[in-house]
Amino acid sequence: MPWWAWIITGLALMGLEMLAVDAAFYLIFIGAAALLIGLLEPIGISMGPAAQWIAFAALTLVLMVLFRERLYKKLRGGAVGFEDSTIGSLVDITGDVAPGGSTRVRMRGSEWTAINIGQETIPAGRQARIKEVDGLILKVTSQLQE
Repeated sequence: MPWWAWIITGLALMGLEMLAVDAAFYLIFIGAAALLIGLLEPIGISMGPAAQWIAFAALTLVLMVLFRERLYKKLRGGAVGFEDSTIGSLVDITGDVAPGGSTRVRMRGSEWTAINIGQETIPAGRQARIKEVDGLILKVTSQLQE
């Protein structure tokens, strides 16, 4: 692939990542690897097509392994001193939820699955306190169980 095609591909992938609703930063590093491969020829390092693809794959893996998790944590809330503000919040329970049972609740304008991790049933109309967030699942207990 010509050097300019690598650069265009790299910039396009990085741009797509920025347009993504929930960026996970995979395309950033694939795009960065393509961009770096494209910059090799203008600075005097010429490689054949097979060598370009092998270098691209290796560089992509190295960049993802070394930098992706750190960047993701830094930009998405895993930085030192970050605390999840949902823990400790209250949500309204619309139907009875037995211990270990689940229900749908609304929080911050969207629907979540809430699982009762407490020892008692949470009656409809009561509030539950969020104790833990596991992906898209809220683990809750009765507000009375503190």
